[in-house]
Amino acid sequence: MKKRRVHNTNLILPIILALLIVVTFFIFKSSNFNQQIPDVVEIPKEVQESIKNVKPQKYLRVPILLYHYVEYVKDQGDTIRKSLNITPYTFDAEIKTLKDAGYEFITTKDLADALDDKITLPPKSVILTFDDGYRDFYTDVFPILKKYNVKAVVFVVPNFLGLPNNLDTWMLAEIAKSGLVEIGAHTMNHAYLSGLPLARVKFEVEESKKTLEKILGVKVVSFAYPYGAFDNKTIDVVKKAGFRSAVTEISGTFTLDVNRFFLYRIRPGGRVETALLDLLERQNLAQH
Repeated sequence: MKKRRVHNTNLILPIILALLIVVTFFIFKSSNFNQQIPDVVEIPKEVQESIKNVKPQKYLRVPILLYHYVEYVKDQGDTIRKSLNITPYTFDAEIKTLKDAGYEFITTKDLADALDDKITLPPKSVILTFDDGYRDFYTDVFPILKKYNVKAVVFVVPNFLGLPNNLDTWMLAEIAKSGLVEIGAHTMNHAYLSGLPLARVKFEVEESKKTLEKILGVKVVSFAYPYGAFDNKTIDVVKKAGFRSAVTEISGTFTLDVNRFFLYRIRPGGRVETALLDLLERQNLAQH
């Protein structure tokens, strides 16, 4: 009997290991994380159709800047990272440019409060947002935020916390306690939400909120769509999950109550001084 039990145990362990490998593979495959997938840069037609007769009641102009990596890229063959990166030196110069121009730094939570008439925003407000929760947010971005005492928002993928390229949980906790950084959700697995089955969308959206709230002990009210991919179903799930706003990768600076769940953002790239300020102004004129 003892030999048979040992034999059965030896069979079970490889099976469990194989199942874990398969599950992990499909999670990463379905998440499309860090792959070159085209970003959604226009409002989907079904969303346009659903709001075409809705008259906006609230109108604000708040540039929301979109960042990914802020570091000195070591692997010059990593073309994806290089295309999404600016150096810490450039980021520092961008913050100085905005501060010198009179901009005040707010969060997406602040923007939602303004849309709900809970607060009045400064005349020149700007929001810094960082997608994915990369480790360089702690090592390179966070020190610059503290240097200038400015706010920012980082949208985190909970299932990637602790990976070599991403924030550790203790880093995220320290950042959240600083009072400078709002933590937002970015799905559990960086999933391309548009077109997914409803059950999967609910899991990715709802669990990302619950997981981050459990880790941090704070309410998570802001959401970012991976790849900017969303549709009416996704918007409905985000609303019902308890988020108060959501950001896309559609270019623009205007915020309406109508589009609080598909807010526009701008990629500043490496622009500083006049080039950066002109970019914000051109966005204003283009949308007016």
